[in-house]
Amino acid sequence: MRKLFFIFLSLSLLSLYTCDDGDIITVDFDFDESFQACGTDGLVFYKTKDSPSESLSIKIASIALADLLEVGDDGVYEEDFQLSSTNTFNYRTYSNASLPSSGLFCSDVPLSSIKITQDIESTSGNVNIRTVLTEDDNDGIAAELEDINGNGDLTDDDTDGDGIPNYLDEDDDGDNVLTKNEKPDPNSDGDLSDALDTDLDGIPNYLDDDDDGDGIKTRDEENQTQNQNPTDDISDTTTGIADYLNATVKETVTATAYREHTIYQTYVVTLTVSNFDLQIISLDVFEFGVLDDSSLSTTRKETPPFN
Repeated sequence: MRKLFFIFLSLSLLSLYTCDDGDIITVDFDFDESFQACGTDGLVFYKTKDSPSESLSIKIASIALADLLEVGDDGVYEEDFQLSSTNTFNYRTYSNASLPSSGLFCSDVPLSSIKITQDIESTSGNVNIRTVLTEDDNDGIAAELEDINGNGDLTDDDTDGDGIPNYLDEDDDGDNVLTKNEKPDPNSDGDLSDALDTDLDGIPNYLDDDDDGDGIKTRDEENQTQNQNPTDDISDTTTGIADYLNATVKETVTATAYREHTIYQTYVVTLTVSNFDLQIISLDVFEFGVLDDSSLSTTRKETPPFN
């Protein structure tokens, strides 16, 4: 069985291969782990390097980037594509001293300045594309620390009962004050034992729906502006303390809605090529890398039903 072959960042593998005509080809694989993608009629996944100028590219027909983001209920998309005359894996070398950062692939008009000296293609093998979606609330608390009941399942921890589990909930206690603004981890050391607890009731503010312990829920202490944000309501201007943290202020304005929540999404797309033959090298497995694309970091909005 041929040896499994992996390329990682900063690993330079210098190999010599003999072609049928007796020529010796020197291949210096020193590509980054990340790769790019482009294309409107199918996708080309590619990575390039200089000194020497080389590229690796995989063309998969009839797919779009949006298809790769259609993850299932488990947050995963995975599909295998067979290399063929339309789905190809190419290794190219160039006489150019350096390659452009864009336009090398998927350009309507090929760049005239680019001079390909060698183009080796594999039309047999398999390409596995896998996408994993990770969601988080970016509230300053690591997701694993939001397993309140300690059973290892983050989906059943919902302190405020709004239908959004804590690890995705920007406002864990449903008081309309964002968790990150309630100082759950003041020194950012991952230890929540020093979380702010204004009324010293043993419940940290980010999990306490009555932060100052005055008997009025935090979300009902919007005495100046009813905008689902109690932090800007300050009746006692001499202290400058917001009403929801000031136990001497007991005015009540009943809340009618939760604030809109932002859930942060990160898609990680990886490619693995197996059982291919580029003439100069045949491998069982080649980890092509991780897709580098700003569109893979996005958000979705959700406003919980008020209760």
